[in-house]
Amino acid sequence: MDPFAIKLLGFAAATCTTVAYAPQFIKVWKTRSARDISLGMFLVMVLGLALWLAYGLLSGDAPLVAANAVTMVLAGGILFMKLKYG
Repeated sequence: MDPFAIKLLGFAAATCTTVAYAPQFIKVWKTRSARDISLGMFLVMVLGLALWLAYGLLSGDAPLVAANAVTMVLAGGILFMKLKYG
């Protein structure tokens, strides 16, 4: 398979998995309620995203870096609001 097509596939997958966090982020932001959000899940998720981001940076994988950087901001924002609003 063409290397460009592989990168394009990576960016498409990254877009889907990153955008998936946006509705939850917006809902918690608007309602100021994170009562039904699992603190443990988001703690582990943000840690995992940080590790994937480090791996992507070290391996020079642009789709991996882009996806995990943006997703970490969204998931980190949800985690922050969970800690702030409960």
